[in-house]
Amino acid sequence: MNFAPETTGIAPYTTGFARHLALGGMQVTAVTGHPHYPEWAVHPGYEDARAPEVDEGVEVVRVQHPVPGNPTGLARIWMEIVFSVRAGLRLLRLRPSAVVVVSPALLSIVPAVVLAFFLRFRVGVIVQDLYGAALAETGLAGGRLARATARLERALLRQVHSVAVIHDVFRASLVAQGIPTNRITVMPNWTHVTMPSTTDREAVRRNLGWGPDEVIALHAGNMGVKQGLEGLIDVARLATERGSAVRVVLLGTGSQAAHLATYAEGVGRVTFMQPLPNGMFEAALAAADCLLLHEKPGVLEMSVPSKLTTYFAAGRPVVAATDARSGAAALVTASKAGKRVASGDPGALLDAVEWLVSEPRRAAVMGGNGRRYAAEHLTEFSAMERHQAWVLDLAGEAIAARISPNEVMDTCHLGDQAPRLDAVTRQVAR
Repeated sequence: MNFAPETTGIAPYTTGFARHLALGGMQVTAVTGHPHYPEWAVHPGYEDARAPEVDEGVEVVRVQHPVPGNPTGLARIWMEIVFSVRAGLRLLRLRPSAVVVVSPALLSIVPAVVLAFFLRFRVGVIVQDLYGAALAETGLAGGRLARATARLERALLRQVHSVAVIHDVFRASLVAQGIPTNRITVMPNWTHVTMPSTTDREAVRRNLGWGPDEVIALHAGNMGVKQGLEGLIDVARLATERGSAVRVVLLGTGSQAAHLATYAEGVGRVTFMQPLPNGMFEAALAAADCLLLHEKPGVLEMSVPSKLTTYFAAGRPVVAATDARSGAAALVTASKAGKRVASGDPGALLDAVEWLVSEPRRAAVMGGNGRRYAAEHLTEFSAMERHQAWVLDLAGEAIAARISPNEVMDTCHLGDQAPRLDAVTRQVAR
C-alpha cells in the first residue's frame, strides 16, 4: 500500500522499483493505498477516492481503506483485510504477466495467490518485514496469535513462485521454516537519498538550535513500536543525571510520537523534531555527531531497518542498540560503520556515544567506512539490476520472449505490446 508521495519506510523502494521497470519499457501498475505513513493519518488531499494517475510511467491505482491512529490489534487487521479485498478486485480487471506483492502486509498475498490460479499469472513476494516474527518480537499479539500468523505467512510464501528478501537473516529464517531455498533471492535495499557534497555543519547546527558544545546523537525515522524509543529517552535521562554534553534528538514522527513525548516529560537532554524537507534532512544527518539506531529489546528477525542505508551515506558514525544476531547488527559489523550495544542498556549506549566523541579519528574512520560501504554495496543502480533480473525471471517466457535483460536498460517505451507487471504494495510500521 505504500508508494510515493510517502518518503520513508518501504515506499521509496517500491516506488523506485516500479519507476525503473516502467522506464525500461514494462507496463507497470501499482495497486496501492492512500498515503498515510509514518503519521498513520491520511495525507492531506488524499481523503477521497482518486482516479488512476501516472507517476513517471507507472499507472498508480489507489484503493481506499481505513487508517487506524493506533495501528495495533483488530483495527490493523481490519485495515489490511479491506485493502486486500479491494486490491484483489482491481486485479480482476487486469491481465498481468506477473504480480509482485510487497509484504507487509501479509494479507495482500491472499488475493494474488487465489487469482493467480484462475488468471494464470505468476506471483512474487518482496519480504521487507517478517510478519509472524514482528507480532512475536514486539509483543503486539499474544503467543497463540503470533504463532498462527507465522503459520499463515509460511503457508502463503510456499504458494508463490518466488520470494525476495532484503537480508540473509531473512533468508535463513525462511529456509528454517521450510521455504525452498531455490525460490528465495536476496535483494538488499539501497541508499535512496542524495547527500550534499559539502555541508557547513556549524551553520546547520545553528539553524537547528544545536549548541556548539553539545554532542548531538540523532535518531531519524519512524517512531513506532519496534523501535522501542523509550530506550533513547532513558539515555537522555541518564545524560541529564550525569551532566553529559550528549543530547538525544528524535527526528520524525509515527504512531508512538505522542506517547514518547509524554514519556520524555521532565527530561532535559532530549529534543523532538518534526520531519524535515529534502535537503534539510540530509544536512541534519551530516551535522550530527553520531546517528542512532534503536530496536526494542527482543527484536531479532522481524526486520532490517532501512534507515541504515541512509545513515551510511551520511558519513557519520552509527551507534546501534540491537541484538547481536539481528540483521541490523550484521550490517553494522559488515560496514565497520559504528558500534553495537545491547538494546535495553541506556548506560552502554551513552558510553558508546561519549567514546566516539573522545576518539574523533576513529569516529571519522567509521563514518568513512559507512559511506564507502554504501557506495560499494547499496547503490540504486546495482539494486535495480538485481530487481529487474528477478522480475524477468519471475515473469518467465511472457516477458523474456519480448525483452532480454540487456535490452531493458535501453528500452524507453514499448506501447501496448509491453508486458504488464502489477505491484500490490503494502507496509506496516517500520
